[in-house]
Amino acid sequence: MWFNFYYFVWSVVLFTVELSIAVFVQDDFIRPYVGDVLVVILIYACVRAFFPVAILPAALGVLVFAFGVEILQYFKVVEVLGWESSAIARTVIGTTFTWEDLIAYTVGVGILLGSEKLIGPHKREWTSLH
Repeated sequence: MWFNFYYFVWSVVLFTVELSIAVFVQDDFIRPYVGDVLVVILIYACVRAFFPVAILPAALGVLVFAFGVEILQYFKVVEVLGWESSAIARTVIGTTFTWEDLIAYTVGVGILLGSEKLIGPHKREWTSLH
């Protein structure tokens, strides 16, 4: 079983920040944009905490995943599947496509790659773990 304590701690910290934003912040910048920047970093940290994936493949995979979820929003998948009344589906998948979200996800991945390069504990793990 793979487990990386460093990334697990970051997952918990980022989840706490995201939850705090969702519960306590009602604005037009932090909640929609900073939250989207942080969510890709949170997903990345979760992936690196539990799976032996190198930095670059993990970051690119998370970006593709985030873009995929946003594209599902464009095609209104929650409505197509008849899940409009599910708060969980509406929260996890989302209901509103915006180009700005794609930019926020890209910025988030840029920040995490820059952070890995500058301060990450595993700076040499860019394309493989060995």
